[in-house]
Amino acid sequence: MKVAIIGATGFVGRRVLDEALARGLQVTAIARQQKDLPENANLSIALGDVADTEWLAKQLAGQDAVISAYNPGWAEDNLYEKTSRGAQQILDAVKKAGVKRLLVVGGAGSLEVAPGVELVDRELVRILAR
Repeated sequence: MKVAIIGATGFVGRRVLDEALARGLQVTAIARQQKDLPENANLSIALGDVADTEWLAKQLAGQDAVISAYNPGWAEDNLYEKTSRGAQQILDAVKKAGVKRLLVVGGAGSLEVAPGVELVDRELVRILAR
């Protein structure tokens, strides 16, 4: 199976990448920078910007599935706007490339589960993350 992983060098994307490679999938890692991607015969690397929908569609063409762990960067101004726009650009590229499967993943650690308490701060989450 051929899978493209968008955001393959990020916190979530890198774990998805490692799992896909461990399962023997043919992976195209899509990222802004190479940033310690592993050497692997099943790994192709495409460096670019998801905002370039034409470029992204070319990278996605021929894939069986796309997994998006896209994040414009936590330090970015207007994070919500950039995340929303990036998600739409990715969806447009997936459609243009004719890929039928898109999975979007991300972290939930910053979700507030009680007033002033984030999920990541709950004891069970810390135990499971070990």
